[in-house]
Amino acid sequence: MSETQHWLDKVKTQTDKQQAENKKFLLSLKKKNPRKVDEVVHALHYEAFEKIDCLGCANCCKTTSPIFYPTDIERAAQALRMKPGDFIQKYLRIDEDKDYVLQQAPCPFLDSENYCSIYESRPKACREYPHTDRKKVIQIMELTYKNTLVCPAVLHITEKLKSISV
Repeated sequence: MSETQHWLDKVKTQTDKQQAENKKFLLSLKKKNPRKVDEVVHALHYEAFEKIDCLGCANCCKTTSPIFYPTDIERAAQALRMKPGDFIQKYLRIDEDKDYVLQQAPCPFLDSENYCSIYESRPKACREYPHTDRKKVIQIMELTYKNTLVCPAVLHITEKLKSISV
């Protein structure tokens, strides 16, 4: 079993207790030194992506939708040689937060080998996912928790963080 598949299986079978524990732990990091948290999380981010192959997983593309901002819509529509309005009508809907998201999962741009057919024009949210290498990561701990339920790399980072004093 590959490292990616191991972590994907762990994401899928995570217990309610682990979910609550992970959420409590990640939210507790908001009280820590932001620079120290960034330093540790970023190091773990790079470690995780040495072990976990996104193309072997693509769980994010199969189960969730990024937010599409106006520039994302324009860029993706242009890549597909469509008008932005037609792109919206064909692929997007407005969610409960009033954001444009995909109408369906898995992502319609994900091919059978987990490659993105609009990779060079993908939305900002996809470019930055899973957001564990951004500055001031403590500002997005709620999102990080949600990503533990989807991304094996984020779960790996969280599990390692629990064993490190930040």
